[in-house]
Amino acid sequence: MISHPSPHLLHRVLLALFSCGFGVLSRSHADDAISFNRDVRPVLASQCFACHGPDEDHREADLRLDVDEAAIEHGVIEPGEPDASELVRRLFSTDEDEVMPPPHAGTLKPEQKQLLRDWVQSGAKYDKHWAFTAPTRPPVPTASQSEWGRNEIDAFVLDRLNREGISPSPEADPMTLVRRLYLDLIGLPPTPQQADAFVASSDPHAYETLVDELLQSPHYGEHWALPWLDLARYADTNGYEKDRERSIWPYRDWVIRALNQDMPYDDFSIAQLAGDLLPGNRPDDLIATGFHRNTMLNEEGGIDPLEYRYLAMVDRVATTGIVWLGLTTGCAQCHTHKFDPITHTDYFRLMALLNNADEPDYAIPDPNVEQQRSELFAEIASLESQLIDAFPVGDDKSRTFASEFAKWIAEQKMVATPWEVIAPAQMTSNLPRLELLDDGSVYASGDTTKRDEYELAFTIQQSDLPITAIRLEALPDDRLPERGPGLAFYEGRKGDFFVSELDATLDDVALGFGEVSHTYNTTNDGAPKVRPDNVFDGDGSTGWQPGNHKGERLHLVMNLQQPIETPGELRIKLLFERHYVASLGRFRIAITNKPDAVANRLSETVETILASSHDSDEHDSNEYNAALQREFLRTTPLLAEARKPIDALRAKLPERTTTLVMQERPADYPRPTFRHHRGEYLSPKEQVNPGMLSVFTNDEASSPKNRLELARWLVSNANPLVARVTVNRAWRSLFGAGLVRSNDDFGVQSEPPTHPELLDWLSVELVENGWSIKQLLKRIVMSATYRQDSKGTAELVHMDPDNRLLARGARYRVNGETIRDMMLQSSGLLSTTMYGPGVFPPQPQSVTGLAYGNFKWNTAKDADRYRRSIYTFKKRTAAFAAYTVFDAPTGEECIPQRNRSNTPLQALTVLNDEMYLEMAQALAKLACENTDDSPAEIATWMFRRILTRPPSADEVEMLTAYFDAQKQRLVSGQLNAEEIGGDKNATADVAAWSMVARVIMNLDEAVTRP
Repeated sequence: MISHPSPHLLHRVLLALFSCGFGVLSRSHADDAISFNRDVRPVLASQCFACHGPDEDHREADLRLDVDEAAIEHGVIEPGEPDASELVRRLFSTDEDEVMPPPHAGTLKPEQKQLLRDWVQSGAKYDKHWAFTAPTRPPVPTASQSEWGRNEIDAFVLDRLNREGISPSPEADPMTLVRRLYLDLIGLPPTPQQADAFVASSDPHAYETLVDELLQSPHYGEHWALPWLDLARYADTNGYEKDRERSIWPYRDWVIRALNQDMPYDDFSIAQLAGDLLPGNRPDDLIATGFHRNTMLNEEGGIDPLEYRYLAMVDRVATTGIVWLGLTTGCAQCHTHKFDPITHTDYFRLMALLNNADEPDYAIPDPNVEQQRSELFAEIASLESQLIDAFPVGDDKSRTFASEFAKWIAEQKMVATPWEVIAPAQMTSNLPRLELLDDGSVYASGDTTKRDEYELAFTIQQSDLPITAIRLEALPDDRLPERGPGLAFYEGRKGDFFVSELDATLDDVALGFGEVSHTYNTTNDGAPKVRPDNVFDGDGSTGWQPGNHKGERLHLVMNLQQPIETPGELRIKLLFERHYVASLGRFRIAITNKPDAVANRLSETVETILASSHDSDEHDSNEYNAALQREFLRTTPLLAEARKPIDALRAKLPERTTTLVMQERPADYPRPTFRHHRGEYLSPKEQVNPGMLSVFTNDEASSPKNRLELARWLVSNANPLVARVTVNRAWRSLFGAGLVRSNDDFGVQSEPPTHPELLDWLSVELVENGWSIKQLLKRIVMSATYRQDSKGTAELVHMDPDNRLLARGARYRVNGETIRDMMLQSSGLLSTTMYGPGVFPPQPQSVTGLAYGNFKWNTAKDADRYRRSIYTFKKRTAAFAAYTVFDAPTGEECIPQRNRSNTPLQALTVLNDEMYLEMAQALAKLACENTDDSPAEIATWMFRRILTRPPSADEVEMLTAYFDAQKQRLVSGQLNAEEIGGDKNATADVAAWSMVARVIMNLDEAVTRP
């Protein structure tokens, strides 16, 4: 029972509510001793630190009040002597020019002024902010109602309640508890049979057994991945204006699997921050790094790609601070933090730790895909070997294989050129890293711009002469976007390139070019600006590009007006200028002495054979003949019809699944990081070294130097915040609010924890228990605190409206994704298929139709339309409407806690949305399958499918009466099934029961965690 509060308690509660931030509700002791952290710091932080805090650039009068040495040294505080303290004098001054805070900045309440005076009188003792002190395991209180508690959590909660003169609520009834556990642990309601089995069980361990079963359910990972994906700002599109689709769903699936496996939270964190740096190079570790690849990508033509890469880094610093530090690190982007001890330089040192990575697409090894590809290639090879049997072609018996093959060889010898690859002796670029590979090709990587320049120097020897033509060879590479050959990763087609200009000199004397040809003689879509000879026209907006032939080997052959006949230094400059990044990713330079060289489509091997063949026995080997025959059979127009089955097989080759990952840059090519004045991209200042925030360590030797060291530091004992933040996040998920209310801010401006000792005890327990999140959740849900009835008395609700004292269970509306999953489960439609690309449940086409590009929402026609909501395709600029109505985020930024609103639009969504109408009708059809059931039995069954508990007699009577009324309207012709959102072929009974289902689905109880 709830005891009556004393007048003294009421006075203290009211004082807390109307003075300095609910201080009493965070106090752990009933004494009146002034605590700096609990009582004084909140006042100073809210009223003084903005002008007299950590930010030296905005500090007034060179006075710092957040550090005791600075305040006392300045002389504004005389400990124990308030009358001699300038701080106290200014607080109580009536002179507008002297009073602090100044009138324009707000005023302190009389009780706050008195608090600060009393604090100075007591010695003005400062304490380090609680969050920056490592948690230690506090002793478990001995509660006076020890028979109530079930574990240590209850001892801490009850100790606090006893001191406030309040008793806990009784345990919720079993039917409520079973529904609560199911919704909290797997996000789905129990079936009536599952609920009844739990309620009827006489096993004293039935509750714990159910908890264990739910924690082992594969649905656990699907449910608990959702809040983590909010933190990771997960989405299936790039965001910004074009918001194009991208493949990163393997990261989402990795999170689900990791949670289901109860991957220790420290390993879970390290893999996502720095999996690419872990030993073993495991695919899963690379996939995990998608956490920080979830940042948005702007594909507008006018952007600076490096600026938006910088903005992505800004997002990563802020997100890292929120997720693993619980601090608003993003506030220090433009200046030193106004309240927390995070300097402007600290911010960029933290950025430097995250900044030394490239961001490739990763093709995930998949044995099944490789097996399918291998089998198809074997089938293709078999069919290709049979192509020779297609001769003679048609009715012309003279077109035998031998004659056509000989003719083809003669034709190809005319165009085949003996090329000699030359490797550069020197390479420079404006920004990308150029690396010489063993085959003489150059691989470009790293950062790129919209106007990249490469310059290569070659030493031409006497043996190379004469040189009549130069070939620029664009080569595919698995490391490049879509295999290249270009570096384009946004706006243009992935893997695209655009050679705007090519200049060549020999010993600084310009070389002139004559006839130019390239692999494919047609221009890209007929565009006049895309021609091979445009690389010499002095216009950066014209040039040569691959068109629709990405991922292929392409040539640009340039004949010299005058052959090179003397040794010297050949320099080739390449300019890539486009409205997007369009540099070559891998390329090679070759020379020849053959006059009038032309580009062709021959493979490198075949061209070499044909160009060097002089009818000698050496070139008549079976190996050479086989290579030439394959090339002929694959390319001759005579066999176009015969090759159609082969082309069909090639079209069936499964693509390798890709995902976005981080990849640490080479040790000899680190990316520098600079402090940016006022956080502006265009205002870089001095270079900074990687390092952790100085509030945690000033020791350069022990400070992290790279992402892996950062990740390990964040989940080490050196970080006093990570365990607290993690525990608080789990607590919030189960109770609707954390022990610290501000989930993204444990800093000076945050409210103190309502139960600080409990927070620290659970934090230490989490670490010492191997960072097991499942064990943490189990400990919480096993507690008597969790099992309390959520109703509460009117008196208790009045005393503690936000349930900060935890004297009753938590009751709140669940998120939109869970609402849909609950209704899918209740209606019998839920598909249990897990993993894979995002799916498209029913929603109006107009939701995405207004987005850029008129994105088509191709609603699934099969079971995919009933998949769990975590698999719904997420488009940032037009997120799934039925979720956003219930406050789901768009994925544009890290969300540590969703808003929880209650609006009429939410009720209208569940009442009228196409997918909810479909669920209501499916439930009605199930209900009518047993024709022997009475209306009361059907109403009861339907009620329990949605709400779990049995209905009361009055509720059954109301539902059956409503059914009768709707059926009568249908039978009399006042309504038809289509008009109420049903199937036009539905019977009157099914249509009427679907109306009943809609009523039950729209009850507050249906969308509320009890």
